[in-house]
Amino acid sequence: MATTKESTRQSVSLPPRLAKRIKSLAKTERRSANRVLVDLIETGLESKEREKERFFALAGRLAESTDPQERERIKKELARMTFGE
Repeated sequence: MATTKESTRQSVSLPPRLAKRIKSLAKTERRSANRVLVDLIETGLESKEREKERFFALAGRLAESTDPQERERIKKELARMTFGE
């Protein structure tokens, strides 16, 4: 994961169960809890961006499709992405 040369200090309060999991990961991976948090945040942001790209790709396919069955399948997939199961 890429890091910037200048860091910005942020204060975050974690629920106890998450703090425990972060500490456990840090110990297992022999890294600081701060590094674990940064990596998890970066991974989460990248995942959200991929999800957004997938959504727009599906929306584009929906707009271009003329097959009623495919359109219905894409609509259902977009609904799942938006509202969950």
